[in-house]
Amino acid sequence: MAHFYPFHALMPTPEKVAEIAAVPYDVVNSEEAAVLAEGNPLSFLRVSRPEIEMAPGVDLYSDEVYAKAEANFKRLCQAAPLAHDAEANLYVYSLKMGDHVQIGLAGAASAEDYDKDIIKKHEKTRRDKEDDRARHVMTLRNHSGPVFLAYRDSAKIDALVAEVMKNDPFYAFTAADGIEHKMWKCGAEKSKEISAVFENEIPYLYIADGHHRAASASRAAASCKANNPAHTGKEDYNFFLAVSFPASQLKILSYNRCVHDLNGLSEAQFLAKVEEKFTVTPINDPVPAKGGTFCMYFQNKWSLLTPKFDIASLGVIERLDVSILQDNILAPVLGIDDPRTSKRISFIGGIRGTAELEKLVNTGKGVVAFSMYPTTMGQLFDIADAGEIMPPKSTWFEPKLRDGLVTHSF
Repeated sequence: MAHFYPFHALMPTPEKVAEIAAVPYDVVNSEEAAVLAEGNPLSFLRVSRPEIEMAPGVDLYSDEVYAKAEANFKRLCQAAPLAHDAEANLYVYSLKMGDHVQIGLAGAASAEDYDKDIIKKHEKTRRDKEDDRARHVMTLRNHSGPVFLAYRDSAKIDALVAEVMKNDPFYAFTAADGIEHKMWKCGAEKSKEISAVFENEIPYLYIADGHHRAASASRAAASCKANNPAHTGKEDYNFFLAVSFPASQLKILSYNRCVHDLNGLSEAQFLAKVEEKFTVTPINDPVPAKGGTFCMYFQNKWSLLTPKFDIASLGVIERLDVSILQDNILAPVLGIDDPRTSKRISFIGGIRGTAELEKLVNTGKGVVAFSMYPTTMGQLFDIADAGEIMPPKSTWFEPKLRDGLVTHSF
C-alpha cells in the first residue's frame, strides 16, 4: 500500500506567498524564467533557475550555478521569511483554471515506495536531468518542487478533504496567469486520518508529472542512507515533497508535434505516403474529436487523418495516439526514429493551442504540424500498471503546480 505522510513544511507567510510562488523549473527556459522573475526578488525561480541572475550562456550544470541556488535559497529563507510549520500537516491544495478545479493533498511521499514501484512510473528519465535535480536537492537539503501524483479516487479521502475545506484557507491568491491557488492545513488529527486511508486503501500512486524530481529524490535518499551508519528509515531524507490528486479531477491536454522538414521528400511524395495509411479529409476544426485520429496542418490548411488500419488490435502502448503517429508517419515517413533526441521535431503543449502550430509552419520554423487528442488517465494507469513506458511527450497536465508554497527539508 502507498504511504503519504504529514510533514513540517517550510513555508512562507500568507502575505508573501503570491510573490514567492513560481511555475516549475522545467516548464520554462532561462529566458522565460528571467522575464517571470523580473522585479520580484522573492520569486522562487531564483532558487529553481538561479542562472537567471548570472551571465548569459553560463553552464547550467556548473558549480557556480548550484552555489547560486544555495545562496538564493538561504537569502529567501531570511527575506520572506520561510519558516517550518510547527505542526506536521498534510495540506489541501486547490487549483482553479477557468471552470476546471482540481483538489489534491501536499505531503511527504516515500522514496522506498518509489524504489519498490508502489509509486508507479510511465516515463523514462534522462541521466543528465537526474544528475541536475539530485545535486540541486542535495545542495539545498530541500525538495523544493513537488512531484505530481495521482491515485484512483477514494470517497473516504474526498470526504476528509471536504471537511478540511470548510475552514478558511491558509493561502489564497491568483497568479499572474489567472490560475487561483488555495491551500489549507489539515491539522494533526485529520492529517493522520487521511494518511491512514492511503496506507490502508490506496495500493499505488502514479507519477503524473515530475519523473526526474522523483528519481532525484530516490537518489538523494540512497546517498544520505549510505552516509548515515545510524540509518533507521524514519529520517526526513527518506521522503520527498509530492501533491496527490484523485484521477477523476485531473486534466490532460494534448501534446502536439511540429516537424521542421520533410526528410528529403517533396510535398507530393510526403502526402502520398501519408495517404497510404490514413484517409486525409479537409476540415475546419483543427482539434481531433476522438482518440485515434489526428489533425494535420500542411500546405497552409488543416486535414483530418483517420487510420485505415484497426487500432483495436494494437497493444496498450501501440494504440496510444502518440504511438500511432510515431509508428506510421514520424518514423517511417519523416525519419524521426527517436523523438526524445531528434532536433528535427518540436513538442508544443496543448495549452498554447493550435494557433501556435499554424504560426510555426507559416513562419517557416516547421513544415508540417500535428494536433493530437489527449492521452487519458485510464491509458496512463494501464501503461504504468503493465510496467510499460509511454513515448516521450505523451501528456501535458494543466494547471501546473506552483513551487514555493510548501517545501520539504531534510
